[in-house]
Amino acid sequence: MENYNQRAKKELEKWKVQMCKGSSLIDKTAKGVQNKFNKILPEKYHQMMTATIKNMTKVVLVGSNYTTRRPYKDLLLVERDDFLKEKTKTYSRVAMIEGAGTGAGGILWGLSDFPLLLSIKIKFLYDAAAIYGLDTMDYKERLYILYIFKLAFSSKDKTKEVLLQMENWDEYVKTLPYDINAFDWRTFQQEYRDYIDLAKLLQLMPGIGAVVGAYVNNKLIHKLSQTTMYAYRMRLLQNTIKV
Repeated sequence: MENYNQRAKKELEKWKVQMCKGSSLIDKTAKGVQNKFNKILPEKYHQMMTATIKNMTKVVLVGSNYTTRRPYKDLLLVERDDFLKEKTKTYSRVAMIEGAGTGAGGILWGLSDFPLLLSIKIKFLYDAAAIYGLDTMDYKERLYILYIFKLAFSSKDKTKEVLLQMENWDEYVKTLPYDINAFDWRTFQQEYRDYIDLAKLLQLMPGIGAVVGAYVNNKLIHKLSQTTMYAYRMRLLQNTIKV
């Protein structure tokens, strides 16, 4: 009978294959619809989205605005995974309440959901790093948080490239800039926007905004949680980190 780590490794390999699949017809169709929506949105909306993600990226790299527990040491992988699942439930409830509240408030409140949800996601990632035994005082671990985020919300065409970078993290991180102003946040923010814009636009619609806001936020948190679990499994099971 195989142990948990063996099963986890098999699940990890299946997940990698799934993540590397190309864009489906549905993905391409959704992208086309999304582009049409983007053209009719006011420039102020686009500026707000871009500025929010730029600022969030810098906050993550500096790390001063997020506090978390000390890294959890001496836990089995199964304990870490279970811990993350419980933490996901908490963050999902918070995100759903926030999404429903802003979605019910019309366009102006709906727009405020974007930075609020970003903050929830980043706090979740800091907590997840501690669960898997990583110290976010280490700049390299804050970079890894950004790449988990990037992997979760990149387009299908970009996912394979990001995954390969993260599989070889110890070497790849040496090529990344240590100056936060040199970080390619423009590409980062565009990939994120391309992933969620269409769903979040529906949240701005009167009458259905609250329901859509709660549903979408719940799905996005669970997507991020799954990606986070596998991203840390990659390093733990490859023994590239000791916890």
